[in-house]
Amino acid sequence: MKLYLCFSFFLSLFIATTSDAQEVIPTYSDYLTDNLYLLHPAMAGAANFNKIRLTARQQWFDVKDAPSLQTLSVNGRVGDKIGIGGIVFNDKNGNYSKQGAYATLAYHLLLSRSELDLNQFSFGISLGVIQHSLDQSGFTDFDPIIGGGNPSDIYANMDVGMSYYYLDFFAHATAKNILPVSRELFYSDAVPNNQRKYLFSTGYIFTRANSDWSFEPSILFQLREQTSEKAIDANLKAYRTLEFGDIWGGVSYRRSFEGAEYTTDGSKIENQQLQYVTPFVGLDYKRFLFAYTYSHQINSLVLSNSGFHQITLGYNFGEDRGRYDCKCPAIN
Repeated sequence: MKLYLCFSFFLSLFIATTSDAQEVIPTYSDYLTDNLYLLHPAMAGAANFNKIRLTARQQWFDVKDAPSLQTLSVNGRVGDKIGIGGIVFNDKNGNYSKQGAYATLAYHLLLSRSELDLNQFSFGISLGVIQHSLDQSGFTDFDPIIGGGNPSDIYANMDVGMSYYYLDFFAHATAKNILPVSRELFYSDAVPNNQRKYLFSTGYIFTRANSDWSFEPSILFQLREQTSEKAIDANLKAYRTLEFGDIWGGVSYRRSFEGAEYTTDGSKIENQQLQYVTPFVGLDYKRFLFAYTYSHQINSLVLSNSGFHQITLGYNFGEDRGRYDCKCPAIN
């Protein structure tokens, strides 16, 4: 019974961490802190300002060598229709780590006759180079399968996507990791070559006349092609306009469609899906952005209750291309 309980615990932990760890850049909730470009290449240069965003995420402060992720992204407009961007990241989980860089080219097509009315299609493609590494310097036993030293491998991948904005409505569709990759050095039998993942998100901004408040409900749906794993985010975000800028915040709820079976007494078998509740809060002060995100896993079996913490810092630079008469924060 103890062996089965232990196996069930780590199977549940696998659902919570390994699925995201297989991705190049894991899909967390940082897109809600004015960081849509991390997920959708079509958002490179879509906004009226050029943007730089820095994020630092740490899971489980009370667990040694827990997963952590840092990203730095820059994107902006070149001319009237071309957007460019770049992302560098460092993702570490124990002795295993990934570093990489992406470059993005986007095209923005304005469908309305006047720039005052937002009706825009955007298309984007990102090309990246990623390095996987395993630090064995602290290992006491030799693994003949992996070999000695600190092995690493390098490969390339690509994301493509499109975004659509019409007044206060928006929608995004992105295919990530679309190139098949053979990583023979690391877990060649356990990790499939097909890491393609599809993201679909949509939402709407509600604003009352003569009100400083705006409300943005949205959803994000994820589908992993190889395993048919699915997850959905239900989000609600609120904005308040002040003299110096905006304050905003909200909450996100994520739930997977698949689950893992477990038992605590050896007789009754239960099933749990991955579930996160993520509150977040942010401040736009002039051209600066500050945000904090906290994710709490609400499953029955978890490695730690300390949660996941993330800080986002940002700066908007360049000429203000403000032209759309709408409360659409991702664009304006």
